[in-house]
Amino acid sequence: MPTAPKLVAALWFALLAWFAAEVSKAHFPEGTQFGWYTYMTGAIGFLVGWIFVGKRAGDTMAAAYAYGFTAIIILVFWALFYFSFEEMLHRAWDTRYRGPMHALVGMVDLFKDYAILVLRFDVVVTLLIGGFFGGWLTEQAARRWS
Repeated sequence: MPTAPKLVAALWFALLAWFAAEVSKAHFPEGTQFGWYTYMTGAIGFLVGWIFVGKRAGDTMAAAYAYGFTAIIILVFWALFYFSFEEMLHRAWDTRYRGPMHALVGMVDLFKDYAILVLRFDVVVTLLIGGFFGGWLTEQAARRWS
């Protein structure tokens, strides 16, 4: 059921994910083709805000900061999972893997490589500050409009 805190959380975490994706682009190798990277990360942020954060609104401020922090962990995990899975599929269609298990191991390696590229100081600080603020903002929306 749509509520104001879900909408506020979804919009904030979509914006946060979009901004963090833009900040992280500086750490990728030169010439990287990003395609829908920023938009897909924003969509994942929207879903995390709507499904995870907005549902938990209406508790204490300490809980708000906790679910804001947890939301950024979930956001980073699903974004890394999505992009490593997508790259694994592209490599599998190019027949770079010997079989499904080799492809899954390759996906784990891609996940690790992407995590090393993305989880840099500026991106982590952006996500931490934005996550805590997103928890606070969602809690304020729940107190005002629920």
